[in-house]
Amino acid sequence: MLKKVSQKKLSAAGRRFAIVASKYNSRFVDAMLRAARAEILRAGGQAEIIRVPGAYEIPVVAARLARSENYAGILCLGVILRGATAHAQHIGEAVSNALAQIQIMHETPIIHEVLLLENVEQAKERCLGKQHNRGTEAAQTAIEMARVMAQIPGGNF
Repeated sequence: MLKKVSQKKLSAAGRRFAIVASKYNSRFVDAMLRAARAEILRAGGQAEIIRVPGAYEIPVVAARLARSENYAGILCLGVILRGATAHAQHIGEAVSNALAQIQIMHETPIIHEVLLLENVEQAKERCLGKQHNRGTEAAQTAIEMARVMAQIPGGNF
């Protein structure tokens, strides 16, 4: 059962975030992107948007952004819909593994909202509605992680 996204009093004042969003399955990704950007701006932060062709291209851009040390967090948004072959599973696993490595290597919060979904109905529920929009949830997580990282000695955020 999906957890409803709640409104939170978060502050991102003075913090920059990057949002790397896939163009593939744009109907769903665009809705997550709008929600994530709106949540960051509502919290007083700045959001830079970078579009990439598909989910598989997200990690290389996230790595370059993390290496720059210019962002308090990087949100990665994409939708992968399963088809008749295992291709979607391979893409999802590759993206997940890469994003985890980037986060650890660069000590920058990488928010993973590259969704591997079974069907269009799941995509509609997680991306198009306000109650469960994963873009809002990704932004809230990024803002909270930026706060956590700022409290740990040795960070730039």
